Amino acid sequence: MRVLLLHPLFPKSFWSFDKALELIGRKVSLPPLSLITVAAILPQTWEFRLVDRNVNYESEADWYWAELVIISGMIVQKEDMLYLIAAAKQRGKRVAVGGPYATSVPEPIVAAGADFLVLDEGEVTLPLLVTALAQGKPSGIFRAQGEKPDVTTTPIPRFDLLNLKAYSDMSVQFSRGCPYQCEFCDIIVLYGRKPRTKTPAQLLAELQTLYDLGWRRSIFVVDDNFIGNKRNVKLLLRELAPWMAERGYPLSFSTEASIDLAQDQELLDLMIAANFTAVFLGIETPDTDSLSLTQKFQNTRNSLVESVQTINRAGLRVMAGFIIGFDGEKSGAGDRIIDFVEATAIPQALFSMLQALPNTALSQRLQREGRLLETSNEANIHQTTLINFIPTRPMEEIAYEYVRCFWELYEPNRYLARVYRHFINMKPQPHKRKFKLPETADLQALLLICWRQGLKRNTRWQFWQQLFSIMQHNPGVFKHYLTNCAHLEHFIDYRQIVRYEIETQLVNSGAIAPRIPELAVQSST
Repeated sequence: MRVLLLHPLFPKSFWSFDKALELIGRKVSLPPLSLITVAAILPQTWEFRLVDRNVNYESEADWYWAELVIISGMIVQKEDMLYLIAAAKQRGKRVAVGGPYATSVPEPIVAAGADFLVLDEGEVTLPLLVTALAQGKPSGIFRAQGEKPDVTTTPIPRFDLLNLKAYSDMSVQFSRGCPYQCEFCDIIVLYGRKPRTKTPAQLLAELQTLYDLGWRRSIFVVDDNFIGNKRNVKLLLRELAPWMAERGYPLSFSTEASIDLAQDQELLDLMIAANFTAVFLGIETPDTDSLSLTQKFQNTRNSLVESVQTINRAGLRVMAGFIIGFDGEKSGAGDRIIDFVEATAIPQALFSMLQALPNTALSQRLQREGRLLETSNEANIHQTTLINFIPTRPMEEIAYEYVRCFWELYEPNRYLARVYRHFINMKPQPHKRKFKLPETADLQALLLICWRQGLKRNTRWQFWQQLFSIMQHNPGVFKHYLTNCAHLEHFIDYRQIVRYEIETQLVNSGAIAPRIPELAVQSST
């Protein structure tokens, strides 16, 4: 069987980092881990071609070659997924579709003409697809019927199918599922509340595969809550640290975790020992009432500010997610988020309006209350998507708070000041990597950052003052500090997009009258 694996386009987003990636000659932040895992689960006698459309497009020769097309993606990739299904059917190809979007909302996938829906987790349902193809069945819908696979049997992803030079980071997965019950989250719907983990030997084998392929950059552990099973993650870290030391710390790691990481010093120490450098925290809001209402109780037990500071001082860069639009939320929520971000000096604060994602407890509650809008199946967590339900305060008020918050957080001087405050107090990594000459692209990126931020813009005095202060007082964090300065190139451009698209949607919906000066996209230079 000749299989064409297609990864749909992502829209430009908070995480796309287009302008920053251009500086280092990379095209995309992360690879399609789902599809290279699918390729590993399917029979290895089959032939595979992978096309990540965020890197380059498939050719007519690829279409001609394929006997089966497999597409996987998330809700935010819906538009390109449906396009690819139609393109495959126009060429007479059999199409199998899976992943989070198809699992959550299969109806549009069926309507688009997909032959096979491979839903839920592939370890269970991909063998059903193989059997159906062997039996000559023309179509089918395969579900796990509540079965959660034992991920200790999951094979090493086919990293060899990737063009490694196209990505700034690689991805691996250690666990699936989260023990918490946040009302708005679809992770517990898709993967359950009992975290299932791979074995330490399994993950080390995946890392060894990447190492053997020549990867020497950062790796994002894509678990939705890396510390959901603390016992098992500690077992992994105790084996990962000596593996890294034996090889001279060739990799660095980042991941997502719940805020209670701050209350486990042993876990923090183990992550630092294994060369973890950053963690994404779902803070959502500093408003305790909203956290309790949405059942994110783990964020109410300790001071959020102190927790962030504890994690940061330990040596981990903190990224965080925030949401505006919770029920009962009082006016000024955007200002309170700004105050929190400034108090904790979190450089990268992901900010979006609340969305009722399909099948979540939130969407079910809003459906019962008659507040879910007809666009509910289009829900996603993209930063330019309006709330898809009737909120408890005016939509336009929430939207303008959101836009203003995003705009202010990524004002260049304000952003660079947070980056400086975050890194000046951070404990540097204790590991010394083997010396390696910097790549030409990295040197060019450094020069461009110095030119744009240190000479061309009005950030010039601030840039040099902070850079020399870091070099003098905390030189161990210099590389990561400069990387986060480079991210400003993306945010300058992206905050314009957020403001324009949100205000345009409000105008088109009739919520506000056109205000041309505010809708104009300014130059990002």
